[in-house]
Amino acid sequence: MTFSICVREAYETDDGDSHRRFGVAVTTRLPGVGTLCPFVSERGAIATQSLVNVELGERGLEYVEDGLAVDDALEALLNADDGAPQRQLHGVDSEGTFAFSGEECVDWFGHLERETFTVAGNMLTGEDVLEATAADYEANAVHETTDRSTGPGAVVADAETEPLAKRLIDALAAGDLEGGDKREGLAVQSAAVVVDSTESHEWEPPYNDLRVDATETPIDDLRETYDLAMTGYEDTLERYSDVFESDSLAEVGE
Repeated sequence: MTFSICVREAYETDDGDSHRRFGVAVTTRLPGVGTLCPFVSERGAIATQSLVNVELGERGLEYVEDGLAVDDALEALLNADDGAPQRQLHGVDSEGTFAFSGEECVDWFGHLERETFTVAGNMLTGEDVLEATAADYEANAVHETTDRSTGPGAVVADAETEPLAKRLIDALAAGDLEGGDKREGLAVQSAAVVVDSTESHEWEPPYNDLRVDATETPIDDLRETYDLAMTGYEDTLERYSDVFESDSLAEVGE
């Protein structure tokens, strides 16, 4: 019913500070996938799907935040889950990756596990969906390098890279072009993208947590929502940056 991608990126800012960011993007031919599948923090990213068990995502992320390796955390949860043969579960933390597809998931199903990201899906038209998603992300990954295009740096005219949220949406689009979810009889669909980072800003980017819960064109609508959020972020920074610097509403206009 779903395909998704979980990623980890390590980068440096211009001032030499090292950071990590994590993200999940997901789409399915059912409404409300953003409420069920993606779980992200500044310590890791997890997606739970197929016959969804939300607790796997919630508790898995809690374990990762407590310092347990993502593979140990998710394997332990699956070992205690009687429904494991019908689950798909994958994710990343600061050091590793994990991916699992239960043998009772509906064809086509499977997963890919790379050094810094994982991709998984079920009820797909074929493996090409995952391969295309992975290839698009990998071609645009920003990892182990200086990234000036974060937070307010993402809205300048000469930004060198796209924010992770945008690149994850593009990866979903690439997978969808290969066929995506095979259930053409289900018109109402959904998509979501969630990103978190160890880096902080006075005004956090609103495009890092977006959902389209019910539509017939989920990825196009998620991209449009992203574009609007980016425009709103740029307008906010332009109009209210002095307010944050002074920590005062005295200069706020109409």
